Parts: sequence; structure tokens; C-alpha cells
Amino acid sequence: MSTATDASSQKKISFFATSDTECPVCKAGHRKEELFSGGGRLVAGKLTPELRRTYLENKKFGVIYPLAYVMQVCPVCLYAAYPKDFNRLNIDEIQAIKGSTDHRRKLMTTVFTKVDFKENRNLVHGAASMILAVDCYHLRLPNIAPTPKKAVSSIRAAWLFDDLFQLANYRPYDKVRDFYYMEAVRNYMKTLDLMQSGKEPLEQESYVLGPDLDHNWGFDGIIYLNAYLTKKYYTQLAEGREEHYKILDYAKRYLSKLYGMGRSSKSKPSIIIDMSKELYDEINALLTELAPKT
Repeated sequence: MSTATDASSQKKISFFATSDTECPVCKAGHRKEELFSGGGRLVAGKLTPELRRTYLENKKFGVIYPLAYVMQVCPVCLYAAYPKDFNRLNIDEIQAIKGSTDHRRKLMTTVFTKVDFKENRNLVHGAASMILAVDCYHLRLPNIAPTPKKAVSSIRAAWLFDDLFQLANYRPYDKVRDFYYMEAVRNYMKTLDLMQSGKEPLEQESYVLGPDLDHNWGFDGIIYLNAYLTKKYYTQLAEGREEHYKILDYAKRYLSKLYGMGRSSKSKPSIIIDMSKELYDEINALLTELAPKT
């Protein structure tokens, strides 16, 4: 299967910015690579239960991974962030991220052996960019809402590592995938709490909630994915039937608000209502099994 990763095909699907971006951490310059839009390059497939849009192989361009081009990454110090956040750093954040450069380099060599962000991007760069972003957002302040960005970056990392595992299952990409699924669910849980407390400005950062690129499900996506991932990993998130029941019931209560809205609209297509109703029923069945015996 063609993966559109060699230089000749990559030039047809992407382009580099005409001017340098200076890294606010190490001051090195680089030019971000962007995916061309249009031209029939992306052939949309189905929407998965995780709200991921799949793409079919394009006979002319091969398999394209749009998520590989999302993150701004400095190829020198490996600082990574969504483009709108790249220069939104104060001095404390710069020092913290600069001080963790060696950690990020070790992370890349441990997971991939070698990855060079001066090259044309491919699936490996996409997966690497997401875990670098998660690492860097751990060091960001609440004013840019780092928690939902860690959630979205984590689930995107899990998707891309699953793709890598399907292509190269001789490497333990499945273990990395599972780690980032757990990172995703923990950060989706925290984001759900932040929707109530207002401790991070989620509304002004909602552009990044995704979780994929073709449709931004926004806060509906947070509610749905929190429930979906809680159901998937509830035995790993808590110990004992009582705790299992508690976290599933919490997820179900939020989910009921989503599917209970009833009617579809432009901002809330029927597909997410239908998926939420089906998920609600599945969680309800689990809760019935876990309920204390009387």
C-alpha cells in the first residue's frame, strides 16, 4: 500500500510556508509544512465510533494523513504546539520547555529511534508531533486551556500509533497507542470538570476540540468521548465494582444531556445523537450488571 511518504509524492500533497517561523524557545527558524486543500486529494471514508474520520487511499496520491500536518514543531528543540499557541508563551513557560528539551529528544529516540522534523512529514511525524504536544502542554499555563488540548492530542496520537501498528506491528506501537488512549480519557474527564468550574477558558479555545479535522464536534464531542472512553477503559480507570459503577454513572449522566436534546441540527447532526443513544444504552446495561445486589 502506498503511504504518500516519499519526497516526490509528498510535494504533490503539501507545501512549505514561504517564510520562517522563529521558535520562541530556542530561537531556531523553520518553515511549517501544510497540506494542500482540494484537488480531490482526500477521499473521505466512514466516521468511527471515536469520531475519527477515516480516509481511503487515493489512487494518485496514496494514503494521506491530514493529522500529520496539524502541529507546529520546532525541529531543533522539539517544542510543539497548535499554531495559535506556538508564540503564546510567557518567560516561565519558555524556561520550563527549554529545560525539558533533552527529555523530548529522548522520547523521540525511545519511541521511533529517529525522527527528523526538517523532512517532509509522514505518519511517523504525525504521531511524533502529537506526543510532543502532549508533553509540552503539560508545561503550559491555564490561560490557553491546555487540558482539552492534551485530551485531543492524546486521542489523535492513539489513532496514529494504531495506524503505525497496523503497518509495522513488529514494533510495540500498540503499547504506545494504549498509553495515549489512557492519557486521552483522563484528560477528557478533567475537561468535563473544567466545563463546570471555568478554570480554563474552554470557550475561546473550542476551535481545537475536534477531535478530528473534518467536523468540530466541540463540547458535544467532549461529552460523547468522555463516555465512550470511560466505557472502554473503566476497569483500568478505577478498582472495584463500586468505583466502576460510579465513573460509568457519571459519564452516563452527562451523555443523557447530549442525546436527550432529541432533534438534530446543523451543529448537532443526527449521527452523534444516534451514536450517543446507542452508547447510553450500552453503559446502562453495564450499570445494571454492576449495580449492588439487593
